[in-house]
Amino acid sequence: MLIALAEWLQTVQPDWTFLRVFQYLTFRAVMSALTALLIGLVLGPWVIRRLAELKIGQPIREYGVQTHLAKSGTPTMGGVLILLSIALSTLLWFDWTNRFVWIVLLVTLGMGAIGWVDDWRKVVQKNPEGMRSREKYFWQSVIGLLAAIYLAFSVSETSNLRVLELFVRWVQSGFSNPLPPNADLFVPFFKTISYPLGVYGFMILTYLVIVGASNAVNLTDGLDGLAIMPVVMVGSALGVFAYVAGSSVFSKYLIFPYIPGAGELLIFCAAMAGSGLAFLWFNTHPAQVFMGDVGALALGGALGTIAVITRQEILLAVMGGIFVVEALSVMLQVSYFKFTKKRYGEGRRILKMAPLHHHFEKSGWKETQVVVRFWIITMLLCLVGLSSLKLR
Repeated sequence: MLIALAEWLQTVQPDWTFLRVFQYLTFRAVMSALTALLIGLVLGPWVIRRLAELKIGQPIREYGVQTHLAKSGTPTMGGVLILLSIALSTLLWFDWTNRFVWIVLLVTLGMGAIGWVDDWRKVVQKNPEGMRSREKYFWQSVIGLLAAIYLAFSVSETSNLRVLELFVRWVQSGFSNPLPPNADLFVPFFKTISYPLGVYGFMILTYLVIVGASNAVNLTDGLDGLAIMPVVMVGSALGVFAYVAGSSVFSKYLIFPYIPGAGELLIFCAAMAGSGLAFLWFNTHPAQVFMGDVGALALGGALGTIAVITRQEILLAVMGGIFVVEALSVMLQVSYFKFTKKRYGEGRRILKMAPLHHHFEKSGWKETQVVVRFWIITMLLCLVGLSSLKLR
């Protein structure tokens, strides 16, 4: 919005050359991060008070880690603060004609809406199940599939009209038209290794990345500050890849796929980093507020969508290794328990408790030790991912 305002003011006052700074993506990215940070810090206390007044407190499982029982009643659904900061800051600083930012915003807010309903049923309506797993997965799948269909035809085009034309051509061809090379699955650290996915392959991969990332971040959100800082770091790294992919000069020099318009995602990534740091101010141990599903599902969906647009699905799994391991720990624990119960009549466990962060707590690690060590691991993994910019 501000970029359009600056352009209009320049037509009215040609002497105001200082307004040209709004044309610089890096300037707007910095301002987006600062704006989101300030919005989060200013509105944070008010949001926490309102959540407390509404008695939206986090229920703690009695069979969980005993030290967490003291957290019972801490305001949850604080993810609304993150989403509000991201949305306001992004709308202020990005180019409204950019379709990629709009699709990421829609996926983020859509996943956030699912999380809101789930949290509301659990906390306000006192329904321990919240949104049933099948219902939640169904709505996540709807959002993931819609995003996958759109992105399959948009990564190589420059306008929604061209996206529609490509989609119609695909239908008329009997669903057999191939996608351009920049829609391939790219393998990091290699210059020329990529795998053509085709339309169906691209859609399936996109769906799995978006829905999988959404659920993985949600499973990681179990300790004070554990999920939000890795989101900030991974999101910031993806912002760098978005900037490179959106630049015809940098993408050619670094041998990356050129995705016209992807650079504007840096604005969203910066807003996500700023809002995440603001939330961490209140979420650090001992937390004054919890993110809830409304925040975790939304942020995971955002990371997955950005990774797909920038063609960095594999690097998302690398840099977000903590999210991947946390999700795998739950899948393995549940699968092994069901298998042993069916075979031996008694369910057995691989870990002391899933997700993985609870296993380490049960093993004697303090909560802050688990959180900070997971942060350090994520930082190292992000550095590995960023090194692929040159190591190819």
